[in-house]
Amino acid sequence: MKINEYQELAKRTMNKDLSEKDMLINGVMGLCGESGEAIDIVKKHIAHNHELDKEHLAKELGDVAWYLAETATALGYSLEDIFKMNIEKLKKRYPDGFDSEKSINRKEDDI
Repeated sequence: MKINEYQELAKRTMNKDLSEKDMLINGVMGLCGESGEAIDIVKKHIAHNHELDKEHLAKELGDVAWYLAETATALGYSLEDIFKMNIEKLKKRYPDGFDSEKSINRKEDDI
C-alpha cells in the first residue's frame, strides 16, 4: 500500500461533521493518546516484566498512523509530503547520518 493510498482509505472513517479546526484538534489529541497507549505497552514490558506484546503494540502504531493521517488531512498535506519534508529536515540536520554530538549541540531554531 502506498502512503497516500492509506491516507485516502483512512479518510473514509474520519468524522465528516468535524470542522477543519476540530479535525486538527482531534488528530493531535489522538496522536498523544495513542502514543501514550504505545508507551504503556513498552512500560509494562520494561518495568513490570511483561512479555512484549508486539501485536498489540503494532496495532497501537496503526492507530497512531490513522491520527497522523487525520492531522495531515486537516492541514491540507498528503502523508507523502509530510514524510518527504521530514526526510529533508533530517538530511539537513544529519547530512552524514545520525551524530550524537550534532544532536546534543543542535540549535533551538533547527526544527
